[in-house]
Amino acid sequence: MKIEELIDFYVKKNLNGEDLTFDEAMRLFDLPLSVLGSIADRIRRERCGDLVTFVADRNINYTNVCVSKCKFCAFYARRKEDEYVLSYDEILKKIEEAKKFGVTQILLQGGMNPNLGIEWFEDLFRLIKSKFPDIQLHALSPPEIHFLAKKEGISVKEVLERLIDAGMDSLPGGGAEVLSDRVRKIVSPNKVSSDGWIEVMRTAHRLGIRSSATMMFGHVEKNEDIIEHLFRIRDLQSETGGFTAFICWTFQPERTELYEKGIVREPTSAARYLQVLAVARTVLHNFRNVQASWLTQDFDIAALALFFGANDFGGIMLEENVVRATGKDFRPARVEEIVQAVKAVGRPVAQRTTLYEVIREF
Repeated sequence: MKIEELIDFYVKKNLNGEDLTFDEAMRLFDLPLSVLGSIADRIRRERCGDLVTFVADRNINYTNVCVSKCKFCAFYARRKEDEYVLSYDEILKKIEEAKKFGVTQILLQGGMNPNLGIEWFEDLFRLIKSKFPDIQLHALSPPEIHFLAKKEGISVKEVLERLIDAGMDSLPGGGAEVLSDRVRKIVSPNKVSSDGWIEVMRTAHRLGIRSSATMMFGHVEKNEDIIEHLFRIRDLQSETGGFTAFICWTFQPERTELYEKGIVREPTSAARYLQVLAVARTVLHNFRNVQASWLTQDFDIAALALFFGANDFGGIMLEENVVRATGKDFRPARVEEIVQAVKAVGRPVAQRTTLYEVIREF
């Protein structure tokens, strides 16, 4: 098959909403990066147009106490004296500060802390909503929901219903890493299984809660594992339609157990990041939105990602602690910086809500 025919084949399958077979998806990894980028960019253009969006957000990590102790994580407290749980007042102060910067979304995540029961979260969510009724509470990843259900001896559905009643608006897609149990047994053996992650999302979607889907790669996964991950979220999206976006980012190895044991010494390359991003856009025919990751790739590669399938620049991230714990330099992005980066590559840009409604164009 000629290059143009190959590009047309993958573009048409995506735009027609047809599932790729496993072999068809795997073949994407064999294509030159420029060809793969052409496929993903054409799909993005047809599906989303040229507008690039971003959200004003703050990531609040309410605790660093975590029994999972994942081997890819540098955030959880390894010593008793380093442990913390933010008080309600500290969390409210962070939200109040964020509001002054025009933040509309609060991403609230932490560790699997055995000292925090569901009532702690219910009281917190109600307090947040009483003080900041218009803030989007994008809270608790599937592993945290699954952990709460186990701890309380109740179903995932009941946990979600109670948290929704308390004020949770949407669910972040964290904790997915790579949805392959082969991979999870190596990097996060104490965390919820792939099936468990999917089931939390399925239950949330059935309850009317929207969520994002994520993938953190660049550690021990193979191409087959990446396709397994993409197929699993693609199939759930066909079933529920509950995912708002797909976000992938690269593993940052320093200060993690995988790094210390010599299993992963270097972060994956920008070329590999763009390859996986483009593969995801091509496979995920039922996802409209695909985010670039300036947090792990920096602005130049994130801008380049807009030509490899991404239509969204993520958030300003007024606060971020998990990636920063690996030692990677971090400072929040200013709105003007995102606007400038997007306009510099000739695209229009707009601020959005968590659910991808446009708030203002620039």
